Amino acid sequence: MARSFRGITNLDIRDSVPDWGPYEQPKAPPGTPNVLYIVLDDVGFGAFSCYGGPIETPNIDRIAGNGLRYSQWHTTALCSPTRSCLLTGRNHTVNGMGCISEAAIGFPGANGHVPRECATLAEILVERGFSTAMVGKWHLCAADEMNLASTKSNWPIGRGFERFYGFLGGETSQWHPDLIHDNHPVKPPATPDEGYHFGVDITDRAVEFIDDVKAIAPDRPVFLYYAPGCAHAPHQVPQEWADRYRGRFDAGYEALREEILARQKDMGIVPRDAELPPLNPIGDPQTRSGPDGQPFPLLDYTRPWDSLSDDEKRLFARMAEVYAGFLSHCDDQIGRLLAYLEDIGQLDNTIVVVVSDNGASGEGGPNGSVNENKFFNGVADDLAENMAMLDDIGSTKTYNHYPNGFAMAFNAPFKMWKRYSFNGGTCDPCVISWPAGISARGEIRDQYHHAIDLVPTLLECLGMEMPDTVRGYTQHPIQGVSMRYSFDTAGIPSARHTQFYSMLGTRGIWHDGWKAVTTHPTISGWSHFPEDTWELYHTDVDRTELHDLAAAEPGKLAELIGLWFHEAGANQALPLDDRSAVEILMTPRPRLAPARNRYVYRPGGADVPESVAVAVRNRSYTIGALVGLPEAGASGVLFAQGGRFGGHALYVRDNRLHYVYNFLGSEEQRITATEVLPTGDRVILAASFEKDGEDPPGTARGLLSLYHGDRKVGEGRIRTQPGVFGLGGTGLTVGRDDGEPVTGHYQGAAPWAFTGGTLNRVVVDVSGEPYLDLERAAAAMLSRE
Repeated sequence: MARSFRGITNLDIRDSVPDWGPYEQPKAPPGTPNVLYIVLDDVGFGAFSCYGGPIETPNIDRIAGNGLRYSQWHTTALCSPTRSCLLTGRNHTVNGMGCISEAAIGFPGANGHVPRECATLAEILVERGFSTAMVGKWHLCAADEMNLASTKSNWPIGRGFERFYGFLGGETSQWHPDLIHDNHPVKPPATPDEGYHFGVDITDRAVEFIDDVKAIAPDRPVFLYYAPGCAHAPHQVPQEWADRYRGRFDAGYEALREEILARQKDMGIVPRDAELPPLNPIGDPQTRSGPDGQPFPLLDYTRPWDSLSDDEKRLFARMAEVYAGFLSHCDDQIGRLLAYLEDIGQLDNTIVVVVSDNGASGEGGPNGSVNENKFFNGVADDLAENMAMLDDIGSTKTYNHYPNGFAMAFNAPFKMWKRYSFNGGTCDPCVISWPAGISARGEIRDQYHHAIDLVPTLLECLGMEMPDTVRGYTQHPIQGVSMRYSFDTAGIPSARHTQFYSMLGTRGIWHDGWKAVTTHPTISGWSHFPEDTWELYHTDVDRTELHDLAAAEPGKLAELIGLWFHEAGANQALPLDDRSAVEILMTPRPRLAPARNRYVYRPGGADVPESVAVAVRNRSYTIGALVGLPEAGASGVLFAQGGRFGGHALYVRDNRLHYVYNFLGSEEQRITATEVLPTGDRVILAASFEKDGEDPPGTARGLLSLYHGDRKVGEGRIRTQPGVFGLGGTGLTVGRDDGEPVTGHYQGAAPWAFTGGTLNRVVVDVSGEPYLDLERAAAAMLSRE
């Protein structure tokens, strides 16, 4: 609460007494530590070397050596939901983040908006004398707000961070990121050919943001939220980092699980009697189907290593090498940040927290992928196509993800992966170091904790209590418990007694060492939730959830199932949603402006995100560009949407009009005009797609025709994607193609801006009206201008 003025005001300033108290900036007490929150992505329990993993992470190991590793720290099993917990101390469904923000479904528990009653740690600390900054992945605002027309109230700058440099959505290319600086889009400062990589860029910015504060006020504490997006797909890294792991994974994921478990036992990370669950612990397509005969999801089947061909083993191992190199490269950037803090004398009095937002990801399916966008479109990967890209994995030419067998390995010793309420999805690394405040060094803590516990932990370390109101909003009670009690003494019983889980149709509940969990496959579309099979595990003695006690302990199971429903009600976790990724992502959601039949775009503006751009999926459409062509020689992009891994573009090359539809990076369907460009002050260059069928459902097929005005100058049959061009970084542009180009047929390097003429505007029509009718209407309109 603001302090009232206590000075004396008279007619003459000479007789008055000032009081600066109400007007001063908030100041933290002397000696208040900095907070460095390092939030990694899709890094399983068994990946870091300090957790027994095969991936070299010397800088994270160093943090662990100066502090603590937690062996039973848990997440929600998915990105946005966990990140909301990490910043607010409340359960994900209380935060409105029942799923990723792009998958909001319009119910209180999954609306994609963190309520003001659940203030972020940044909002709390900025009012108590901290400078706050964030770099990297946000993923905490709804898709309809990730654009320049929307409110910015749920962007990082609107939720307590004074500086921001990163991306808003769930993922982005490490080579061509979808960058936001504070509240506006920016282009990367260099290209991949010039050595650009997102992880290096955000680390440069992190150092800059801290230095900007410390150069002026060395004792002012900084809260830095460092979220590099590593190791979420796409796994992209300079080749020399991936090559460090050549041959390391040739024995396969089953052997790797055994090796990791052995090291974990030696380290004391897991009990000596821990055992590995089977490779397909909840079934496979041959042994299990849904209540109405629905197929077991192929995405969640893991192929035994000895069933693979030599080429498949080589491909899968390389995908794991690239992932490992990606994580080691990220660790190297963390090392740069630590070195900077040490150099300015701040490291010992900085609370460093390193976590992953969920377990390793199984989205690569049984065969891995060179284009993860296929997963979001419900299109299976092609092994021959993937093999052809073997030497390019991790480069600008792939949007890659390893097969789910390696997800199981990097989650060792647990079963399943991201999305699931089993420990493979929820039990993740958590490392805390604070040399000035924690006496223990290099020790392990076994207390059961969750992501919601870190906010109260940090507040206690900083000597603060959760305020009743923040920015005028009465606060929902913090649901986490502080972990501070565990810092200096091992063996104290856990302060947490209950934790519920719910994600994409899977459910779980932990209570005082026992856990009940369903085997319902996520995103399976099975529904019939009352018919779910529940398993029961005594996790105090069975950490890997191997021995199901449901039949032996029916009373305990019934008690926990009842407790789950109580917690689900208290945390607004219903309804459950297990629909496919395509169905969830294509769910109708609010738009700032209603969908219309005609969209007008002009050159020079920022990229228009796909979520608010014209949608051409599974329908007829026309793209028309109004240009001035005084003479031959024009070239460049007229219109582009998407990128290398899915998108379409209308452009001019060699004095001819071209259109390309890049189907998921697998097929560049290009149509070229049979005539050279006309000249004139008002020329319409157009591409018109007439849908005449679907095969398979959702994939439109039809005739794409090119036009100069009302004259057809080319045609060809194409198919269009059933889903999105990409989950992030695939905007619509006019007069250029930013980032990853839609096609390699451009004459110049991206953005290959349109030159040699004047581009007035581009109109995209999705009314379904025949092109010639549209052209006549356009001609009539032009005649009136």
